[in-house]
Amino acid sequence: MKTVDGTIDPGKFEMLIEVAGLINSDYSDGRSLLQKIIESSTRLVGAEAASLLLYDDNSEKLRFEIALGPKKQQLAGREIEADSGIAAWVAKNGQSLISNNPAEDARFSSEVADAVSFPARSILAVPMKIKGRLVGVIELINKVGGSGFLPEDQFWLEIFSNQAAIAIENARLLEKTSNELSYLSRKVEESSGWHTLIFASEVMAEKVELADRIAASDVSVLILGESGVGKELFAERLHRMSHRNSKPFVRVSCAALPESLLESELFGHVKGAFTDAIQDREGRFEAANGGTIFLDEIAELPLRLQAKLLRVLQQKTFEKVGSSQTIQVDVRIIAATNKDLAAMVERQEFRADLYYRLNVLPLVVPPLRERKEDIPVLANYFLKHYARETNKVVEGFTDSAMQSMLTYAWPGNVRELENAVERAVVMTRSRFISSADLMLGNKEANVVDFRGKNLKEAVNTFKSSFIRNALELHGWNQTQTAKELNIQRTYLSRLIKELNIVQTKE
Repeated sequence: MKTVDGTIDPGKFEMLIEVAGLINSDYSDGRSLLQKIIESSTRLVGAEAASLLLYDDNSEKLRFEIALGPKKQQLAGREIEADSGIAAWVAKNGQSLISNNPAEDARFSSEVADAVSFPARSILAVPMKIKGRLVGVIELINKVGGSGFLPEDQFWLEIFSNQAAIAIENARLLEKTSNELSYLSRKVEESSGWHTLIFASEVMAEKVELADRIAASDVSVLILGESGVGKELFAERLHRMSHRNSKPFVRVSCAALPESLLESELFGHVKGAFTDAIQDREGRFEAANGGTIFLDEIAELPLRLQAKLLRVLQQKTFEKVGSSQTIQVDVRIIAATNKDLAAMVERQEFRADLYYRLNVLPLVVPPLRERKEDIPVLANYFLKHYARETNKVVEGFTDSAMQSMLTYAWPGNVRELENAVERAVVMTRSRFISSADLMLGNKEANVVDFRGKNLKEAVNTFKSSFIRNALELHGWNQTQTAKELNIQRTYLSRLIKELNIVQTKE
Protein backbone atom coordinates (compact mmCIF):
# COMPACT_ATOMS: atom_id res chain seq x y z
CA MET A 1 0.00 0.00 0.00
CA LYS A 2 1.64 3.21 -1.17
CA THR A 3 0.45 6.77 -1.52
CA VAL A 4 0.59 8.78 -4.71
CA ASP A 5 4.25 9.74 -4.13
CA GLY A 6 5.23 6.10 -3.62
CA THR A 7 5.84 6.29 0.15
CA ILE A 8 4.05 5.02 3.19
CA ASP A 9 3.55 7.21 6.23
CA PRO A 10 4.42 4.90 9.17
CA GLY A 11 2.42 7.03 11.57
CA LYS A 12 -0.68 6.87 9.37
CA PHE A 13 -0.23 3.14 8.89
CA GLU A 14 -0.02 2.52 12.64
CA MET A 15 -3.07 4.72 13.22
CA LEU A 16 -4.99 2.82 10.53
CA ILE A 17 -4.19 -0.49 12.23
CA GLU A 18 -5.23 0.99 15.57
CA VAL A 19 -8.56 2.40 14.40
CA ALA A 20 -9.38 -0.70 12.35
CA GLY A 21 -8.88 -2.82 15.46
CA LEU A 22 -10.98 -0.37 17.46
CA ILE A 23 -14.02 -0.45 15.19
CA ASN A 24 -13.82 -4.23 14.77
CA SER A 25 -13.54 -4.92 18.50
CA ASP A 26 -17.24 -4.88 19.36
CA TYR A 27 -20.33 -5.07 17.14
CA SER A 28 -22.87 -5.27 19.96
CA ASP A 29 -23.71 -1.55 20.01
CA GLY A 30 -24.39 -0.29 16.49
CA ARG A 31 -24.67 3.36 17.50
CA SER A 32 -21.37 3.26 19.38
CA LEU A 33 -19.73 1.58 16.38
CA LEU A 34 -20.82 4.38 14.02
CA GLN A 35 -19.51 6.94 16.51
CA LYS A 36 -16.14 5.15 16.60
CA ILE A 37 -15.99 5.06 12.80
CA ILE A 38 -16.56 8.76 12.31
CA GLU A 39 -14.28 9.76 15.17
CA SER A 40 -11.53 7.51 13.79
CA SER A 41 -11.86 8.84 10.24
CA THR A 42 -11.62 12.41 11.50
CA ARG A 43 -8.49 11.57 13.51
CA LEU A 44 -6.94 9.62 10.63
CA VAL A 45 -7.15 12.45 8.11
CA GLY A 46 -7.59 15.55 10.26
CA ALA A 47 -10.83 17.45 9.74
CA GLU A 48 -12.86 20.08 11.58
CA ALA A 49 -16.17 18.26 11.14
CA ALA A 50 -17.39 14.96 9.77
CA SER A 51 -20.54 13.02 8.98
CA LEU A 52 -21.38 9.39 8.44
CA LEU A 53 -24.33 8.95 6.11
CA LEU A 54 -26.04 5.58 5.70
CA TYR A 55 -27.80 4.60 2.50
CA ASP A 56 -31.43 3.48 2.72
CA ASP A 57 -32.22 0.93 -0.01
CA ASN A 58 -35.96 1.50 0.38
CA SER A 59 -36.08 5.28 0.04
CA GLU A 60 -32.82 5.51 -1.98
CA LYS A 61 -31.78 8.38 0.26
CA LEU A 62 -28.77 9.16 2.40
CA ARG A 63 -29.29 9.85 6.08
CA PHE A 64 -26.90 11.76 8.37
CA GLU A 65 -26.53 9.08 11.03
CA ILE A 66 -23.60 10.42 13.07
CA ALA A 67 -22.11 13.90 12.86
CA LEU A 68 -19.10 15.50 14.53
CA GLY A 69 -18.40 19.19 14.78
CA PRO A 70 -20.03 22.37 16.08
CA LYS A 71 -23.31 21.76 14.18
CA LYS A 72 -23.66 18.03 14.78
CA GLN A 73 -27.07 18.34 16.48
CA GLN A 74 -28.61 20.09 13.47
CA LEU A 75 -27.22 17.47 11.08
CA ALA A 76 -27.97 14.18 12.77
CA GLY A 77 -31.13 12.61 11.40
CA ARG A 78 -31.41 14.68 8.21
CA GLU A 79 -32.09 12.92 4.93
CA ILE A 80 -30.85 14.06 1.53
CA GLU A 81 -31.96 13.11 -1.95
CA ALA A 82 -29.75 10.92 -4.12
CA ASP A 83 -29.05 13.88 -6.43
CA SER A 84 -28.40 16.57 -3.82
CA GLY A 85 -24.82 17.46 -2.96
CA ILE A 86 -21.35 15.95 -2.98
CA ALA A 87 -22.15 13.04 -0.63
CA ALA A 88 -25.06 12.11 -2.90
CA TRP A 89 -22.79 12.31 -5.97
CA VAL A 90 -20.28 10.00 -4.27
CA ALA A 91 -23.05 7.56 -3.37
CA LYS A 92 -24.53 7.59 -6.87
CA ASN A 93 -21.21 7.18 -8.69
CA GLY A 94 -19.46 4.99 -6.14
CA GLN A 95 -16.34 7.17 -6.34
CA SER A 96 -14.40 9.24 -3.83
CA LEU A 97 -14.24 12.98 -4.27
CA ILE A 98 -12.10 15.88 -3.06
CA SER A 99 -13.54 19.36 -3.46
CA ASN A 100 -11.27 22.08 -2.10
CA ASN A 101 -13.49 24.87 -3.42
CA PRO A 102 -17.04 23.61 -2.91
CA ALA A 103 -18.67 26.94 -3.70
CA GLU A 104 -17.42 26.63 -7.30
CA ASP A 105 -18.19 22.92 -7.59
CA ALA A 106 -21.37 22.15 -9.53
CA ARG A 107 -21.84 18.97 -7.52
CA PHE A 108 -22.00 20.90 -4.24
CA SER A 109 -25.36 21.78 -2.69
CA SER A 110 -25.42 24.56 -0.10
CA GLU A 111 -28.74 23.36 1.34
CA VAL A 112 -27.25 21.52 4.30
CA ALA A 113 -24.47 24.05 4.89
CA ASP A 114 -26.96 26.93 4.85
CA ALA A 115 -29.36 25.11 7.16
CA VAL A 116 -26.70 24.56 9.81
CA SER A 117 -24.80 27.82 9.16
CA PHE A 118 -21.44 26.02 8.88
CA PRO A 119 -19.17 27.05 5.96
CA ALA A 120 -17.63 24.21 3.95
CA ARG A 121 -14.22 25.32 2.66
CA SER A 122 -13.09 21.84 1.63
CA ILE A 123 -14.77 18.43 1.44
CA LEU A 124 -13.50 14.87 1.22
CA ALA A 125 -16.17 12.22 0.68
CA VAL A 126 -15.57 8.47 0.34
CA PRO A 127 -18.14 5.70 -0.29
CA MET A 128 -18.41 2.69 2.02
CA LYS A 129 -19.07 -0.39 -0.10
CA ILE A 130 -19.19 -4.17 0.29
CA LYS A 131 -18.92 -6.23 -2.89
CA GLY A 132 -20.01 -3.25 -4.91
CA ARG A 133 -23.07 -2.57 -2.73
CA LEU A 134 -23.28 0.89 -1.17
CA VAL A 135 -23.46 1.00 2.62
CA GLY A 136 -22.98 4.72 3.13
CA VAL A 137 -20.64 7.69 2.78
CA ILE A 138 -18.00 9.19 5.06
CA GLU A 139 -17.81 12.94 4.52
CA LEU A 140 -15.09 15.11 6.09
CA ILE A 141 -15.41 18.90 6.16
CA ASN A 142 -12.53 21.42 6.27
CA LYS A 143 -9.00 20.09 6.59
CA VAL A 144 -7.43 21.04 9.92
CA GLY A 145 -4.92 23.85 9.42
CA GLY A 146 -6.84 25.55 6.63
CA SER A 147 -5.29 23.75 3.67
CA GLY A 148 -7.34 21.58 1.38
CA PHE A 149 -7.57 17.81 1.47
CA LEU A 150 -4.80 15.93 -0.36
CA PRO A 151 -4.83 12.74 -2.48
CA GLU A 152 -3.06 10.86 0.31
CA ASP A 153 -5.96 11.81 2.64
CA GLN A 154 -8.29 10.18 0.16
CA PHE A 155 -5.97 7.15 -0.07
CA TRP A 156 -6.01 6.49 3.68
CA LEU A 157 -9.72 7.21 4.06
CA GLU A 158 -10.60 4.79 1.24
CA ILE A 159 -8.69 1.99 2.97
CA PHE A 160 -10.40 2.83 6.24
CA SER A 161 -13.86 3.05 4.64
CA ASN A 162 -13.59 -0.57 3.46
CA GLN A 163 -12.97 -1.69 7.04
CA ALA A 164 -15.79 0.54 8.27
CA ALA A 165 -18.26 -0.93 5.76
CA ILE A 166 -17.39 -4.48 6.85
CA ALA A 167 -17.79 -3.49 10.52
CA ILE A 168 -21.22 -1.91 9.86
CA GLU A 169 -22.40 -4.95 7.90
CA ASN A 170 -21.17 -7.32 10.63
CA ALA A 171 -22.97 -5.23 13.25
CA ARG A 172 -26.19 -5.38 11.21
CA LEU A 173 -25.91 -9.16 10.79
CA LEU A 174 -25.25 -9.57 14.51
CA GLU A 175 -28.25 -7.40 15.36
CA LYS A 176 -30.44 -9.30 12.90
CA THR A 177 -29.39 -12.63 14.38
CA SER A 178 -29.89 -11.33 17.91
CA ASN A 179 -33.34 -10.01 17.00
CA GLU A 180 -34.32 -13.33 15.43
CA LEU A 181 -33.23 -15.23 18.53
CA SER A 182 -35.08 -12.77 20.78
CA TYR A 183 -38.16 -13.02 18.60
CA LEU A 184 -38.15 -16.83 18.67
CA SER A 185 -37.54 -16.85 22.42
CA ARG A 186 -40.39 -14.40 22.93
CA LYS A 187 -42.70 -16.47 20.73
CA VAL A 188 -41.92 -19.59 22.76
CA GLU A 189 -42.69 -17.70 25.96
CA GLU A 190 -45.86 -16.14 24.57
CA SER A 191 -47.09 -19.53 23.37
CA SER A 192 -46.98 -20.58 27.01
CA GLY A 193 -49.13 -17.57 27.94
CA TRP A 194 -46.32 -15.56 29.56
CA HIS A 195 -45.18 -12.03 28.88
CA THR A 196 -41.75 -10.43 29.17
CA LEU A 197 -41.19 -7.87 31.91
CA ILE A 198 -38.93 -5.18 30.42
CA PHE A 199 -37.39 -2.45 32.58
CA ALA A 200 -34.20 -0.47 33.21
CA SER A 201 -35.15 1.89 36.05
CA GLU A 202 -34.02 1.49 39.62
CA VAL A 203 -37.57 1.89 40.92
CA MET A 204 -38.77 -1.04 38.81
CA ALA A 205 -35.78 -3.12 39.83
CA GLU A 206 -36.82 -2.54 43.44
CA LYS A 207 -40.42 -3.57 42.66
CA VAL A 208 -39.25 -6.74 40.91
CA GLU A 209 -36.97 -7.60 43.82
CA LEU A 210 -39.89 -7.06 46.21
CA ALA A 211 -42.14 -9.26 44.06
CA ASP A 212 -39.54 -12.03 44.08
CA ARG A 213 -39.41 -11.92 47.89
CA ILE A 214 -43.21 -11.89 48.15
CA ALA A 215 -43.45 -14.82 45.73
CA ALA A 216 -41.96 -17.23 48.26
CA SER A 217 -45.02 -17.00 50.52
CA ASP A 218 -48.65 -18.04 49.95
CA VAL A 219 -50.07 -14.76 51.25
CA SER A 220 -52.57 -12.92 49.06
CA VAL A 221 -51.16 -9.99 47.09
CA LEU A 222 -52.90 -6.81 45.94
CA ILE A 223 -51.22 -5.17 42.95
CA LEU A 224 -52.05 -1.48 42.59
CA GLY A 225 -51.31 0.86 39.72
CA GLU A 226 -52.75 2.86 36.86
CA SER A 227 -54.19 1.18 33.80
CA GLY A 228 -51.50 -0.11 31.46
CA VAL A 229 -48.56 -0.17 33.88
CA GLY A 230 -48.09 -3.95 33.70
CA LYS A 231 -49.89 -5.30 36.75
CA GLU A 232 -50.60 -8.62 35.03
CA LEU A 233 -46.88 -9.07 34.30
CA PHE A 234 -46.14 -8.75 38.01
CA ALA A 235 -48.86 -11.29 38.77
CA GLU A 236 -47.22 -13.68 36.31
CA ARG A 237 -43.83 -13.14 37.94
CA LEU A 238 -45.24 -13.77 41.41
CA HIS A 239 -46.55 -17.12 40.21
CA ARG A 240 -43.47 -18.13 38.23
CA MET A 241 -41.12 -17.32 41.13
CA SER A 242 -43.26 -19.24 43.62
CA HIS A 243 -43.28 -22.91 44.59
CA ARG A 244 -46.60 -23.14 42.70
CA ASN A 245 -44.96 -22.46 39.33
CA SER A 246 -45.58 -25.99 38.05
CA LYS A 247 -49.30 -25.64 38.77
CA PRO A 248 -51.94 -23.61 36.87
CA PHE A 249 -51.94 -19.82 36.62
CA VAL A 250 -55.53 -18.77 35.92
CA ARG A 251 -56.51 -15.24 34.85
CA VAL A 252 -59.92 -13.66 35.41
CA SER A 253 -61.04 -10.15 34.48
CA CYS A 254 -63.76 -9.17 36.95
CA ALA A 255 -64.95 -6.41 34.63
CA ALA A 256 -65.33 -8.56 31.53
CA LEU A 257 -68.52 -10.42 32.52
CA PRO A 258 -71.86 -9.48 34.10
CA GLU A 259 -72.49 -10.59 37.69
CA SER A 260 -74.68 -13.58 36.72
CA LEU A 261 -71.98 -15.06 34.50
CA LEU A 262 -69.04 -14.00 36.66
CA GLU A 263 -70.17 -16.13 39.59
CA SER A 264 -70.38 -19.19 37.38
CA GLU A 265 -67.04 -18.29 35.78
CA LEU A 266 -65.32 -18.11 39.17
CA PHE A 267 -66.99 -20.93 41.06
CA GLY A 268 -68.59 -23.11 38.39
CA HIS A 269 -72.15 -24.43 38.28
CA VAL A 270 -74.08 -27.69 38.25
CA LYS A 271 -76.46 -28.87 35.55
CA GLY A 272 -79.84 -27.15 35.84
CA ALA A 273 -78.57 -24.30 38.04
CA PHE A 274 -80.01 -21.85 35.51
CA THR A 275 -81.59 -21.94 32.06
CA ASP A 276 -78.42 -22.42 30.04
CA ALA A 277 -76.73 -24.75 32.52
CA ILE A 278 -77.04 -27.92 30.43
CA GLN A 279 -74.11 -29.64 32.17
CA ASP A 280 -71.81 -29.29 35.15
CA ARG A 281 -69.07 -26.73 34.71
CA GLU A 282 -65.76 -26.32 36.50
CA GLY A 283 -65.03 -22.80 37.72
CA ARG A 284 -61.74 -20.89 37.65
CA PHE A 285 -60.99 -21.59 41.30
CA GLU A 286 -61.21 -25.33 40.70
CA ALA A 287 -59.05 -24.98 37.59
CA ALA A 288 -56.43 -23.10 39.62
CA ASN A 289 -56.27 -25.69 42.41
CA GLY A 290 -52.67 -25.99 43.62
CA GLY A 291 -51.68 -22.90 41.68
CA THR A 292 -52.53 -19.21 41.47
CA ILE A 293 -55.61 -17.27 40.43
CA PHE A 294 -55.21 -13.70 39.21
CA LEU A 295 -58.29 -11.52 39.72
CA ASP A 296 -57.79 -8.45 37.57
CA GLU A 297 -59.93 -5.34 38.13
CA ILE A 298 -61.02 -6.68 41.51
CA ALA A 299 -62.79 -3.38 42.27
CA GLU A 300 -65.46 -4.37 39.72
CA LEU A 301 -66.41 -7.50 41.69
CA PRO A 302 -70.04 -7.14 42.91
CA LEU A 303 -70.58 -6.99 46.70
CA ARG A 304 -72.43 -10.32 46.78
CA LEU A 305 -69.49 -12.10 45.15
CA GLN A 306 -67.05 -10.26 47.41
CA ALA A 307 -68.56 -12.18 50.34
CA LYS A 308 -68.07 -15.48 48.52
CA LEU A 309 -64.48 -14.57 47.65
CA LEU A 310 -63.80 -13.66 51.30
CA ARG A 311 -64.86 -17.14 52.31
CA VAL A 312 -62.42 -18.68 49.83
CA LEU A 313 -59.67 -16.54 51.31
CA GLN A 314 -60.52 -17.48 54.88
CA GLN A 315 -61.64 -21.10 54.60
CA LYS A 316 -60.46 -22.23 51.14
CA THR A 317 -63.99 -23.46 50.42
CA PHE A 318 -66.95 -22.55 48.21
CA GLU A 319 -70.03 -24.05 46.53
CA LYS A 320 -70.80 -24.11 42.84
CA VAL A 321 -73.81 -22.19 41.61
CA GLY A 322 -76.88 -24.37 42.19
CA SER A 323 -75.07 -26.82 44.50
CA SER A 324 -74.85 -27.30 48.27
CA GLN A 325 -71.73 -29.45 48.06
CA THR A 326 -68.69 -27.73 49.55
CA ILE A 327 -65.52 -27.77 47.47
CA GLN A 328 -62.09 -27.21 49.01
CA VAL A 329 -59.25 -25.67 47.03
CA ASP A 330 -55.64 -24.69 47.62
CA VAL A 331 -55.26 -21.50 45.63
CA ARG A 332 -53.14 -18.40 46.05
CA ILE A 333 -55.06 -15.23 45.21
CA ILE A 334 -53.43 -12.29 43.47
CA ALA A 335 -55.72 -9.33 42.82
CA ALA A 336 -55.13 -6.10 40.90
CA THR A 337 -56.90 -2.80 40.43
CA ASN A 338 -56.36 0.74 39.20
CA LYS A 339 -59.00 2.04 41.62
CA ASP A 340 -58.56 3.46 45.13
CA LEU A 341 -59.95 0.55 47.13
CA ALA A 342 -59.49 2.35 50.46
CA ALA A 343 -61.76 5.15 49.23
CA MET A 344 -64.26 2.57 47.95
CA VAL A 345 -64.28 0.96 51.41
CA GLU A 346 -65.13 4.33 52.95
CA ARG A 347 -68.00 4.72 50.47
CA GLN A 348 -69.09 1.15 51.29
CA GLU A 349 -68.58 0.12 47.68
CA PHE A 350 -66.04 -2.53 48.64
CA ARG A 351 -66.04 -4.81 51.68
CA ALA A 352 -63.56 -3.69 54.34
CA ASP A 353 -62.87 -7.24 55.54
CA LEU A 354 -62.08 -8.41 51.99
CA TYR A 355 -59.87 -5.38 51.39
CA TYR A 356 -57.77 -6.08 54.47
CA ARG A 357 -57.43 -9.76 53.57
CA LEU A 358 -56.28 -8.90 50.05
CA ASN A 359 -54.05 -6.04 51.12
CA VAL A 360 -51.69 -8.11 53.29
CA LEU A 361 -48.81 -7.58 50.85
CA PRO A 362 -49.58 -4.62 48.58
CA LEU A 363 -47.40 -4.09 45.50
CA VAL A 364 -47.64 -0.67 43.85
CA VAL A 365 -46.47 -0.48 40.23
CA PRO A 366 -45.39 3.10 39.38
CA PRO A 367 -46.69 4.83 36.24
CA LEU A 368 -44.40 5.17 33.23
CA ARG A 369 -43.95 8.93 33.75
CA GLU A 370 -42.23 8.16 37.08
CA ARG A 371 -39.79 5.68 35.55
CA LYS A 372 -38.62 7.36 32.36
CA GLU A 373 -35.48 5.20 32.23
CA ASP A 374 -37.78 2.37 31.12
CA ILE A 375 -39.07 4.25 28.08
CA PRO A 376 -36.06 3.71 25.74
CA VAL A 377 -35.76 -0.02 26.47
CA LEU A 378 -39.51 -0.59 26.19
CA ALA A 379 -39.76 1.46 22.99
CA ASN A 380 -36.90 -0.44 21.35
CA TYR A 381 -38.36 -3.74 22.50
CA PHE A 382 -41.73 -2.92 20.91
CA LEU A 383 -40.05 -1.55 17.79
CA LYS A 384 -38.14 -4.78 17.15
CA HIS A 385 -41.25 -6.83 17.82
CA TYR A 386 -43.52 -4.94 15.43
CA ALA A 387 -40.83 -4.45 12.77
CA ARG A 388 -40.52 -8.24 12.73
CA GLU A 389 -44.30 -8.71 12.79
CA THR A 390 -44.82 -6.31 9.86
CA ASN A 391 -41.68 -7.43 8.01
CA LYS A 392 -40.39 -3.84 7.81
CA VAL A 393 -36.81 -2.59 8.12
CA VAL A 394 -37.00 -0.10 10.99
CA GLU A 395 -33.74 0.32 12.86
CA GLY A 396 -34.56 2.75 15.65
CA PHE A 397 -35.76 6.19 16.72
CA THR A 398 -34.42 9.62 15.92
CA ASP A 399 -33.18 11.58 18.91
CA SER A 400 -36.15 13.95 18.65
CA ALA A 401 -38.55 10.98 18.64
CA MET A 402 -36.91 9.61 21.75
CA GLN A 403 -37.05 13.05 23.34
CA SER A 404 -40.77 13.25 22.52
CA MET A 405 -41.36 9.93 24.24
CA LEU A 406 -39.30 10.95 27.27
CA THR A 407 -41.22 14.21 27.74
CA TYR A 408 -44.71 12.82 27.05
CA ALA A 409 -46.88 12.08 30.13
CA TRP A 410 -48.13 8.63 28.94
CA PRO A 411 -51.58 8.62 30.58
CA GLY A 412 -52.06 5.11 29.14
CA ASN A 413 -48.62 4.01 30.40
CA VAL A 414 -46.84 1.03 28.80
CA ARG A 415 -49.92 -0.01 26.85
CA GLU A 416 -50.11 3.42 25.22
CA LEU A 417 -46.38 3.35 24.48
CA GLU A 418 -46.73 -0.02 22.78
CA ASN A 419 -49.65 1.23 20.69
CA ALA A 420 -47.72 4.36 19.69
CA VAL A 421 -44.67 2.38 18.59
CA GLU A 422 -46.78 -0.15 16.70
CA ARG A 423 -48.56 2.68 14.89
CA ALA A 424 -45.25 4.40 14.11
CA VAL A 425 -43.71 1.22 12.69
CA VAL A 426 -46.67 0.87 10.36
CA MET A 427 -46.69 4.55 9.35
CA THR A 428 -42.99 5.38 8.95
CA ARG A 429 -41.36 5.46 5.53
CA SER A 430 -37.86 5.61 6.95
CA ARG A 431 -35.51 3.27 8.75
CA PHE A 432 -35.85 5.53 11.80
CA ILE A 433 -39.06 6.55 13.51
CA SER A 434 -39.45 10.32 13.82
CA SER A 435 -41.42 12.30 16.37
CA ALA A 436 -44.06 12.93 13.69
CA ASP A 437 -44.49 9.16 13.18
CA LEU A 438 -45.33 8.72 16.87
CA MET A 439 -48.25 11.18 16.72
CA LEU A 440 -48.17 11.84 20.45
CA GLY A 441 -50.20 14.38 22.37
CA ASN A 442 -53.47 16.01 21.48
CA LYS A 443 -54.61 18.71 19.11
CA GLU A 444 -54.81 21.31 21.86
CA ALA A 445 -51.11 20.93 22.60
CA ASN A 446 -50.33 21.83 18.98
CA VAL A 447 -52.51 24.94 18.78
CA VAL A 448 -50.42 28.07 18.23
CA ASP A 449 -50.93 30.78 20.87
CA PHE A 450 -51.57 34.19 19.24
CA ARG A 451 -52.47 36.03 22.44
CA GLY A 452 -50.77 39.39 22.93
CA LYS A 453 -49.49 39.56 19.33
CA ASN A 454 -50.16 42.14 16.66
CA LEU A 455 -51.14 41.04 13.14
CA LYS A 456 -47.57 40.84 11.79
CA GLU A 457 -46.36 38.88 14.80
CA ALA A 458 -49.34 36.51 14.62
CA VAL A 459 -48.77 35.87 10.90
CA ASN A 460 -45.08 35.13 11.50
CA THR A 461 -45.98 32.85 14.41
CA PHE A 462 -48.37 30.92 12.19
CA LYS A 463 -45.81 30.74 9.36
CA SER A 464 -43.14 29.45 11.71
CA SER A 465 -45.38 26.76 13.19
CA PHE A 466 -46.78 25.75 9.79
CA ILE A 467 -43.35 25.49 8.13
CA ARG A 468 -41.80 23.68 11.09
CA ASN A 469 -44.57 21.04 11.02
CA ALA A 470 -44.12 20.60 7.27
CA LEU A 471 -40.35 20.23 7.66
CA GLU A 472 -40.75 17.66 10.42
CA LEU A 473 -43.18 15.64 8.29
CA HIS A 474 -40.56 15.49 5.53
CA GLY A 475 -37.53 14.84 7.74
CA TRP A 476 -36.35 18.44 7.34
CA ASN A 477 -35.76 17.87 3.64
CA GLN A 478 -36.23 21.34 2.17
CA THR A 479 -36.67 20.16 -1.40
CA GLN A 480 -39.56 17.82 -0.51
CA THR A 481 -41.08 20.37 1.87
CA ALA A 482 -40.98 23.15 -0.72
CA LYS A 483 -42.64 20.83 -3.25
CA GLU A 484 -45.37 19.97 -0.73
CA LEU A 485 -45.94 23.66 0.08
CA ASN A 486 -45.85 24.58 -3.63
CA ILE A 487 -43.10 27.17 -3.20
CA GLN A 488 -39.51 27.50 -4.43
CA ARG A 489 -36.85 25.82 -2.28
CA THR A 490 -34.83 29.07 -2.22
CA TYR A 491 -37.89 30.90 -0.86
CA LEU A 492 -38.38 28.22 1.80
CA SER A 493 -34.71 28.51 2.76
CA ARG A 494 -35.12 32.29 3.13
CA LEU A 495 -38.23 31.88 5.27
CA ILE A 496 -36.39 29.44 7.54
CA LYS A 497 -33.66 32.05 8.09
CA GLU A 498 -36.06 34.98 8.50
CA LEU A 499 -38.28 33.13 10.98
CA ASN A 500 -35.28 31.62 12.78
CA ILE A 501 -36.61 28.08 12.42
CA VAL A 502 -33.98 25.77 13.91
CA GLN A 503 -34.20 22.00 13.69
CA THR A 504 -34.43 20.35 17.07
CA LYS A 505 -31.92 17.58 17.76
CA GLU A 506 -32.68 14.47 15.74
